[in-house]
Amino acid sequence: MTDLFGVKGRRWLAEQLGCLPEAERTMASACLRQIDFLGREIELVDRDIARQALDSPEIRRLMTLPGVSAVTATALMAAVGDISRFPTPRELVGYLGLDPRVRQSGTEPARHGRISKQGPGKSRGLLVEAAWHAARTTGPLRAFHQRIAARRGANVATVAVARKLALIAWHMLSRDEDYAFARPSLVREKLRRLELMLGASRQQGKQLTAAGRSFASVEGRRLEKQLAAQQEAAYLRLVSDWQANRPKAGAGATPGRASQRPSKGKAARQTH
Repeated sequence: MTDLFGVKGRRWLAEQLGCLPEAERTMASACLRQIDFLGREIELVDRDIARQALDSPEIRRLMTLPGVSAVTATALMAAVGDISRFPTPRELVGYLGLDPRVRQSGTEPARHGRISKQGPGKSRGLLVEAAWHAARTTGPLRAFHQRIAARRGANVATVAVARKLALIAWHMLSRDEDYAFARPSLVREKLRRLELMLGASRQQGKQLTAAGRSFASVEGRRLEKQLAAQQEAAYLRLVSDWQANRPKAGAGATPGRASQRPSKGKAARQTH
């Protein structure tokens, strides 16, 4: 079996109970009843989350992000509330505790450390978990993760993707727009899973449809993945062009006295 507490797993456990001494059999049976009770409670909570997700345009919009499930989107909206509370995306990132700590003494350059971990920890943890999934999904976010991981490691890159998800979420909610690089078939699967959880009828062997939405065919999925790969390649080209044309480090490129125009007296001395 693949799940010890699934149908086949529970059947196997029932067979093993008969081989145990009476005291251990009683204890194991009590634990299984407790697992069944908690499973029913979790199912009720999942149904409530599914109902709220399908009724909320904001949650459905956040679910267009790769790796963001209904639970993650619901938790984020519960923590954020009205997005107008945060005038800038940086304030939302700081509220979620995904902003790096800054240490600076006197005139020394600022040093950035670990994230602050302020604010709602549950939502931050779910965003990090979503970042792990987004880093394995073809698209610009995977390329972003690979670029950061090459310099800072996978863990730092995952937190950076979580921060990027928060930034994108702010823009999506502020502009009432879905994720620009969303894969429609994956979004439909997320919504269909919620509908089935609420008791929607299953259609075995047919193209699943629900509320006017249909899953993509095998060819449609292939084309979606191909388009996502092109978007990922376009992001890499954009970064490469930016790195090639960005200002060079040095006194002439840094703001301050070294980059200011010389005074009239200094210019006169330089001409002699």
